[in-house]
Amino acid sequence: MSATDAVTFWNGVYAARSAATDPQPNALLTETVSDLSPADVLDLGCGDGGDTLWLADRGWHVTAVDISAVALARLTDLTNSHGLGDRVTAEQHDLRKSFPQGRFDLISAHYLHTPFDLDRATVLRAAAHALRPGGRLLVVDHASTAPWSWNHDPDLRYQSPQEVAAGIALDPATWLVERADALRRIATGPDGRTAEVTDHVLMIRRTV
Repeated sequence: MSATDAVTFWNGVYAARSAATDPQPNALLTETVSDLSPADVLDLGCGDGGDTLWLADRGWHVTAVDISAVALARLTDLTNSHGLGDRVTAEQHDLRKSFPQGRFDLISAHYLHTPFDLDRATVLRAAAHALRPGGRLLVVDHASTAPWSWNHDPDLRYQSPQEVAAGIALDPATWLVERADALRRIATGPDGRTAEVTDHVLMIRRTV
């Protein structure tokens, strides 16, 4: 499918629901990042903007990336209304074709899933190479299908964190896997429904 198809699809996903006025950050982001000193962070697939706002409010300078112009326009409105516009740069990228420039101390990729062809290993490898020494790549993936998911393919198989790390194929002399596990939690969907879901968590640190 074409890049136009992907943009149209994701614009439709966001346009079909009301703009979030107070989007909440992902729990695994707040749990993992709270003890880190604010610096430069890349939010890959920023969506409704909960992670971006939470990070910016805590002093991080955020490059927020999404394929959807609808999501990014809403994020810009939110950052301005929260007085955080000077800490957030919103960029539209189809990660199959382009990757944001710069070096980062944290890169967050939460639920970077799509029905369109995406070489995630290449994207995550580019992310790892965009880290400064000491920086971390946090990858949180679905490991179960929530009732509100756009993808209910019964044949869908979720990669384990270890498989994701192996696919990225980073040199262990430069990158260290600090965490690779699965966690269960109660999640709340865009329509307010709750369900138990499983997440896969992968944390990689650039050592040099």
